[in-house]
Amino acid sequence: MPWLDWLSLFVRWFHVIAGVAWIGASFYFIWLDNSLETPPEWKKKQGIKGDLWAVHGGGFYEVAKYAYGPQTMPKTLHWFKWEAYSTWLSGIALLIIVYYFAAAAYLIDPAVKSMSEAEAILRGIALIAGGAIIYETACRTKLANYPKVFAIALVVMLVVVSYLATHWFSGRGAYIHVGALIGTIMVANVWLNIMPAQRKMVNAVANQQPIDPAWGAGAKLRSVHNNYLTLPILFIMISNHYPMTYQHPQNWLVLVALMAVAAWIRHFFNLRHVGKVKPSILISGAIGMLAIALWVSWPRTAPVVTAHSESNAAAETTEPTNAQPQPVTELDKQIMALVETHCQGCHASSPTDDIFRVAPLGVKFDNWEQVTRQAPQIIHRTTVTRDMPFLNKSNMTDEERAVIASWAQQ
Repeated sequence: MPWLDWLSLFVRWFHVIAGVAWIGASFYFIWLDNSLETPPEWKKKQGIKGDLWAVHGGGFYEVAKYAYGPQTMPKTLHWFKWEAYSTWLSGIALLIIVYYFAAAAYLIDPAVKSMSEAEAILRGIALIAGGAIIYETACRTKLANYPKVFAIALVVMLVVVSYLATHWFSGRGAYIHVGALIGTIMVANVWLNIMPAQRKMVNAVANQQPIDPAWGAGAKLRSVHNNYLTLPILFIMISNHYPMTYQHPQNWLVLVALMAVAAWIRHFFNLRHVGKVKPSILISGAIGMLAIALWVSWPRTAPVVTAHSESNAAAETTEPTNAQPQPVTELDKQIMALVETHCQGCHASSPTDDIFRVAPLGVKFDNWEQVTRQAPQIIHRTTVTRDMPFLNKSNMTDEERAVIASWAQQ
């Protein structure tokens, strides 16, 4: 449906813009906090805890952080929250538009797990909400006082979530749900901890009351968590363009490995901001990324077909109860023939195209059941947007597109 494509475009565009603003702010403030230097004595007497000088846009900037707060609360105090909220709201809207409105096409893969659209959507919501609740509960326990132990626990949770998601949904749908969980955790950190702590601090300073150090410590902890999660979530945001990752037989392990290495690389920059330069982290991170790329792209040998397995395969093809649904009408047979000619070169379990070695977006047309499940997308992309076949490499004619259009009418 064209209107849904336009809605998806605008929401996706807004989501990217909001995400750039949020992650950019996260990077900046972590850098800012880690780059503050001890101020001169006369600034300390004014209550300044740390400061720095910067140059940008043709001017000099002096930034100061107060140990307590200004003597008089300024009339205009800038808050940074809507970048986070708008990123999450647009991301959830995009999840609904792309993966829930078209769950049969993009969320459900019968080869992974057969389920109804309603069940798939409920599982997706439960995965996101359940993971966020577990994280928030852990943050409110004594476990949060041990950063390294907490980090290990968080990694374990993401491993479990990644495994579950990839064994419930299509690879593409699984990755995006893990990303939605991480995004929910990050925005919950802002909404439930960082913003309330800042409000308490502002009110205390305005009323000349003492500041509880726990407010700042808790907010700082959540900010650090968000900072380490930025690179993993950025990968997930673009992962739907790279099916070699989410279509891999161990796609959950690929996702976990990429997230772990990305967070490790982020650690290098966080240390660098406080003057600790450790090239070994960056080098090991690059080696890790290379190792993942080699592992994922290494040619896999085809399964050996024995006489026994051939006889079993023959038996399966003659067994009516196990047979795949087949085209029924003459038009159905025409459509299947067109798909085999123009689509299966790319969209198959083993593509024969010279460029696409993995089915783009994980969409496969190996059999009639898969074709009928993807019917709305096939019709739309071949008769409305007409961008498929890709670059019309197979030379689909207008007459053939008209056959698909007549299929749509039925």
